[in-house]
Amino acid sequence: MCLILQLLPSRTSDRLLQPFWDYMLLNHRLLISSPFFPVLLAFSSYFFFSIPFAALDLLGARVPLFHQYKIQPDRQPTVGMMAKSFMTALYNHIFFVLPTVIIGMFILPTPTLPQDAPTLYQVFIEGLAVLLLFDTQYYIWHFIHHKHPQLYRWIHATHHEYMAPFSWSTEQLSIPELMTVGFWSNQDPIDLKCHPLTTWCVTVFSIWMSVEDHIGYDLPWTLNHLVPFGLLGGAPAHDMHHQKPNSNYAPFFSHWDRIFGTAVPLKKKTLRE
Repeated sequence: MCLILQLLPSRTSDRLLQPFWDYMLLNHRLLISSPFFPVLLAFSSYFFFSIPFAALDLLGARVPLFHQYKIQPDRQPTVGMMAKSFMTALYNHIFFVLPTVIIGMFILPTPTLPQDAPTLYQVFIEGLAVLLLFDTQYYIWHFIHHKHPQLYRWIHATHHEYMAPFSWSTEQLSIPELMTVGFWSNQDPIDLKCHPLTTWCVTVFSIWMSVEDHIGYDLPWTLNHLVPFGLLGGAPAHDMHHQKPNSNYAPFFSHWDRIFGTAVPLKKKTLRE
């Protein structure tokens, strides 16, 4: 009887996300309660978000509408480069991420799913807090790894194989870097006591931002142009980081680079050459 009551939709609520949350609990509880769900959500987001930009790179100058925004038009990723980046990400997830999740199943307590959905305000505030916390953590980590030659060589250099980033290179990471980023991505929402739905939204949104950082195009409709006051670095900032590695360390926002003097704007001469 208790099990049946748990599977039934929660009480009537005026929260806009409640019908969706009730649907997920009633129809997909086994999926969303699985420890493998966050990995599936993250990797599939990376895969599907990367595809359209990979197509742009393959079409190149044959689509001038988009190619005019290519930041480094003289550096075009090849199919081989794309395949290598994707296979690196796939290998890392199969042989390191999944085993870590399996081990965690025997160590960590089974999380419980709340009956109530979060409010839209809660999703926004919690999500923003997670992004700001991760941005700070990675800025510090990134800065240290660029300043310490051995750390850079053995841990972070994998991501800097290409001077001109492209969408598939978003997750071309060494194992230590991937596990560090993965730990923060999973632990930060727990520390901030986020609703599971907020965590999943942040996962998808942060991966979109990461892919957008690496696309190699300064498109006028990307988030760094839509969000005012230059609060987001976007592809121009991260592309400059690959050209000048001692700059633009923050993954998403621009405030830490501005505060510590590591912000470097995109060189105009690299645009629309």
